[in-house]
Amino acid sequence: MDSTLHFRDARAGDLPALLAIEAQFPGDRMSARQFRHHLGNPRARLRVAEDRGEVVGTTLLLLRIGSRRGRLYSIAVRAGRGGRGLGAALLADAEAQARGAGRELLVLEVRPDNAPARALYRRAGYAETGRIPDYYEDGAEALRLSRAIGP
Repeated sequence: MDSTLHFRDARAGDLPALLAIEAQFPGDRMSARQFRHHLGNPRARLRVAEDRGEVVGTTLLLLRIGSRRGRLYSIAVRAGRGGRGLGAALLADAEAQARGAGRELLVLEVRPDNAPARALYRRAGYAETGRIPDYYEDGAEALRLSRAIGP
């Protein structure tokens, strides 16, 4: 992983970069309105990975009040940046954010046909805990994964 990479909370000025990353996906994209909502949501951690001043990845972690689990709602890497450990670094940052917020378990959903993401989660120790039919915009099911991240 590149030593110039650092993580920080997203800011309103990151919106164009966040939307550009989302535009890479054919469906189930977050809108500018959704990003603005999460920027101001105290139960959300919208984070970016930045390399030499450029946003190259993002995560959205949701934290329900009174729950010991966090939900990784979104993780995305800018086109051309895959295969270099950025996804693993983003995941590790999200886990650290969840632990820091007192969460002991991290859950997420992933498409069964997203082999790179499934491999990332498998390497990180996530296990399938269920399936959710008709979850995605195109009718695809989701795999629910989870991992204990500690007290």
